[in-house]
This record gives sequence, C-alpha cells and structure tokens, in this order.
Amino acid sequence: MITGLTDNDLYKFTMQQAVFRLYPEAWAKYAFINRGKTAFPHGFADALTEEVRSLAGFELTSDEYTFLKNRCYYLSPVYLDFLSHYRFNPDEVSISQQGENLEIHIEGPWYRTILWEVPLMALISELYFTKTGTAALSREVRKQKNIDKTRRFIEGSVSFADFGTRRRFSSDNHREVIEDILSVPQSTMTGTSNVFLAMKYALRPIGTHAHEWFMFHAALNGYRLANKTSTDAWTEVYKGNLGIALTDTFTTDNFLISFDSVKARLFDGVRHDSGNPFEFAEKMIAHYIKLHIDPTTKTIVFSDGLDPDKVLELQRYCNGRIRCSFGIGTNLTNDVGVKPLNMVIKMSHARFDEDSPWIGTVKLSDVQGKHTGSDEEIDLCLRTLKRGIS
Repeated sequence: MITGLTDNDLYKFTMQQAVFRLYPEAWAKYAFINRGKTAFPHGFADALTEEVRSLAGFELTSDEYTFLKNRCYYLSPVYLDFLSHYRFNPDEVSISQQGENLEIHIEGPWYRTILWEVPLMALISELYFTKTGTAALSREVRKQKNIDKTRRFIEGSVSFADFGTRRRFSSDNHREVIEDILSVPQSTMTGTSNVFLAMKYALRPIGTHAHEWFMFHAALNGYRLANKTSTDAWTEVYKGNLGIALTDTFTTDNFLISFDSVKARLFDGVRHDSGNPFEFAEKMIAHYIKLHIDPTTKTIVFSDGLDPDKVLELQRYCNGRIRCSFGIGTNLTNDVGVKPLNMVIKMSHARFDEDSPWIGTVKLSDVQGKHTGSDEEIDLCLRTLKRGIS
C-alpha cells in the first residue's frame, strides 16, 4: 500500500528540512479527525497497526537520493544526509478502536513525526476499501475517465498537478492514473506532489508547506504574528524558492495583513485551500493591485475539492487576470465509483522542546467546517484576531 519512504508528498520533506534546520528540539502531536463519521469495520485498528509497523523497514534508496539531489535543488546536502538515515518509528503512532470509531494519535520530535501524516492517511483509505470489500469500477472505465479528464484539460489549456496521495483509492490506482494521463499526447499535467511517482514517471515534484507550518508558529509566537513569522522563517530557509504561500490557516483576510509589498513580490503566488475560490481570486487580484503589483505576474494554485467542471470554470474566470494552476486530489486518485473518506490528520499540540509544556494548536481556514483545535483555543484565536468568524 505504501511503496517506500518517498511515497509521500513533497511538502512533508520541504517542511521537514525547515524544521530540521530551525526547530530541531520542537515536539508535535497530531490527531486523526474523521470528518465524514466513517464507520470502520471490526479489526481495522489491528490491521492498520500492522501496516504502520511495516513502514519501519523503509529507507531512502540510492535512486531516490540521486533524484532528490538532482531535481530538488533546494534540499541541502546536510538534509539529504539526514534523510538517508531516517527510519519511521511506529512507536510514535498510537492506534485504537472502540466499536466503529477509530482513534489515531502521533507524538514525538517534530522533525521526525512530520512524515507520518500522508502515508498514514493513504493507508487508512486503501485499507478501508480493502477491508470492506468495496469494489472499484473496471480498469477500462477508470482509464477512459482519466483520459477524458486529460483531454478536457488540454482543450481548456489547464495546467494541473496530481495532489491525491492522501485519499487515494489504492497505490495501484494512483500509478494507473498517472500513466493514463501521460498516455494522452500533449498532456498539460505539470507534476505530482508524490515524490516517488515524480521519480518513477520523470515528473516535477510539487509542494511547499502545509497548515501545520503556520499552526506551529502560532504556538511559538501567538496568533497575531503567526503568518508573518511563518513566512519569515520559510524565506530564511528557502530564500525565495518554493514561493507558493498557503493563506487560510487563520483566514485569508488575516494572512493578507502581513502579506505586504515585500512578501507579495518575493512569493510567486498563493494557494487556495478553502472558501469560495472565485471570491478568493478577486481578493488576491485586488490585493496585488493595491500593492502596485501586476496580478498577471503572480499565480494562484487552486487545491480545494476540484473536479473538471470547477477547474475549467476557474480557468476561464482567471484568464488574462491572474495566472492559475490546479492541484487536483481526490477527483484524480479516488474517482473510481466509491465514496472517498472525508478525513484529515492535523497537528493538535506543539511544544518548543521536550521540557516545555504542550500548547494546543488551531487551524481556522476560510470555512467553519474546516476549523480544528479545541473549542477553547479556537475561541482564543478568534478573539485575538478579532475576526467575525464563528
């Protein structure tokens, strides 16, 4: 179900390098959130535990090392040397089940535990469909769906990437999706977030940072300074490389307060991950214009709940006004005739070193349904930011 250490999204490695460099003593806790209230079958936790323990045998291969060294120029030799000695420690993951309810917690040094989220979610998804005997559409039908989407994107001049590792139907289907897309002449696929598949199919690995980067900095510096210090720290490590900023951890409105002229020029663009994408595009265009920046020199990466119809509509909406590209997840890797799992794994607590107290972490996003964290901490965050979000 997981093919190796790099069967993971690039942003986990880019964030790991930043944590390794800036916060080597920090610790983190993560929690599984079952948004869709999925009922897990009897024995699921035991089966998942067995799969998790099998990951302990993974290590960076010489081919993977060479690929990362040559293709990901922003990863330092020191980090790659560390990664070549990295091993998953299953003791960092706690899995239990009460009836149909699944609980998962991760705890340990942040520079180590940061790699668990994506492969663990991919395992949960594939194992669920395996244990429940849920059948996918035939290979012929799935292939035609993939080809039809690709042709629509070509006709619409849409640049898109695969962002579907976390909620894929299966590892095999994920590979088949990539192969189907690449089989279409003049495919407009620009890359994949999955490092292993990028290497396997000679694609560009794509990714920067995720919400946890901002959540940790909120715990470190407070909610008012979270966005500023997060982007400052990212710039310190990457010096303008990997310049797509995620805006919605504490709402986009709050993010734009510190996304000033310097940062708006330094970063290549922003990623949309919640809320109305059309309103988001208008907000970003207006922000760039206010800062006397030509929006057509900047990019929005849309990545929230995309399907071909929404992608093509957004492409038309942004055309000639601001650049756009699309990171398509579940609709690529789990469009097989089943209901995908609605789940996330999010950082729940952070501390600065092993002797410091735990601090609860929060993610607001631009819609209430994606808020994570304790009610008390969410309320504190909202009152601190003085935003009318509830």
